[in-house]
Amino acid sequence: MNQEVTRPQHKPTERAFTVLLSPTRRGARLARLLTTAHLGAWGLPSESAAHIVAELAANATVHGRVKGRDFQLGLIVRGGTLRIEVTDTRGDSVPPGPGAVKPPGGEAEAGRGLLIVEALADHWGIVPGPVPRKTVWAEIDLVR
Repeated sequence: MNQEVTRPQHKPTERAFTVLLSPTRRGARLARLLTTAHLGAWGLPSESAAHIVAELAANATVHGRVKGRDFQLGLIVRGGTLRIEVTDTRGDSVPPGPGAVKPPGGEAEAGRGLLIVEALADHWGIVPGPVPRKTVWAEIDLVR
């Protein structure tokens, strides 16, 4: 008698986490720590995501800061993709998009954040609005 063993097919789980954080160094650090904690609880790798969140949150606190307005961190797992979104309230301050980021000069102490995002993310980009906001997002393919 032939027995066929089948494994149940599970639909990819959708998960989401969103939080508002103060546009300070402490808020940027908390964004990275919350990312690591949530992805760990979801059983997902967090190293690349933590680096991406650290860079995007730092940019939100330095370049996207508006006094009295928080930035938002979003983590969304859909299918085999983790999407990271960092939204700030400086829609008038838009960084260069994918493929347009230039390395800083050799002596520069800053300006490498989006290069790190570009290196670690499978896809990334910028979505303007609604006014006065912008969202910088990055996606990591979890199924390789």
